[in-house]
Amino acid sequence: MNNKPSSRVPRRSRPDTAVTQAAAAKPSAKISTNASAKTAPPHPESGERIQKTLARGGVGSRREIERWITEGRLKINGITATLGTRLNTGDRLQINDRIVNWEKFTEQPTRVLLYHKPTGEVVTRRDPEGRPIVFRRLPPLIAGRWIAVGRLDINTSGLLLLTNNGELANRLMHPSTEVEREYAVRILGHVSDATLETLKEGVQLEDGLAKFDQIFSTGGEGANKWYNVIVTEGRNRLVRRLWESQNVVVSRLMRVRYGPVVLPEWQRTGAFYEINEKEQQLLFEFAGME
Repeated sequence: MNNKPSSRVPRRSRPDTAVTQAAAAKPSAKISTNASAKTAPPHPESGERIQKTLARGGVGSRREIERWITEGRLKINGITATLGTRLNTGDRLQINDRIVNWEKFTEQPTRVLLYHKPTGEVVTRRDPEGRPIVFRRLPPLIAGRWIAVGRLDINTSGLLLLTNNGELANRLMHPSTEVEREYAVRILGHVSDATLETLKEGVQLEDGLAKFDQIFSTGGEGANKWYNVIVTEGRNRLVRRLWESQNVVVSRLMRVRYGPVVLPEWQRTGAFYEINEKEQQLLFEFAGME
């Protein structure tokens, strides 16, 4: 019997485009609250609301920034901001009394990259251990920065979605959206039907109950079997921990889909693909954005 691990990743049938048609998620509700006593009057309509500008720059989601505003943590030109305050050229913005260079987040075209992350790379901007970093492979931006939509650990390969639009990134990552993540998993040894049912019903991990929403067998040779699994949570190492909770050895793990975005089968490891206008529109609709 040949027990040599197969290098080829079996995939379920994939569409021709990188972004598939999907139902749009509901947009986040706005928060309304009473303003603080000493606050800045709203700027003229020519400016842009603080929460929109900072969300685009990846500082936080609009909802988070609105909460910071109601807590009095933002100031414009030394005066506490309100939810209606707008930013205009030359304004001095502070968050928790620290100056923020907000003008680099001004309106710019949204860009979205599909990166085929290899094992051995880390999704961080700086690594004290000197390991290869994902962001060093990406094209430079004139303004702003690339924001990773979720993470993949150093031993997981596959689809990593990146964008310069902070609001889009936050919507795709927010737990309330329950975006599906699909992984191809190579398992060493036999897995019983009872074990698969347990993984779908739920397993108590150290950080709470977790499960696979769906499990598909995709074949394999010898002692190595392939499965595709779907989760709707972004907890750290969730897929590996679920299998390991049943004493199952994962010998390879690869993300092949994030929401409506699939990893093209032709995309080589370590390469990125920038989605086109049509695909970007589908992604915006999925995230409930214009």
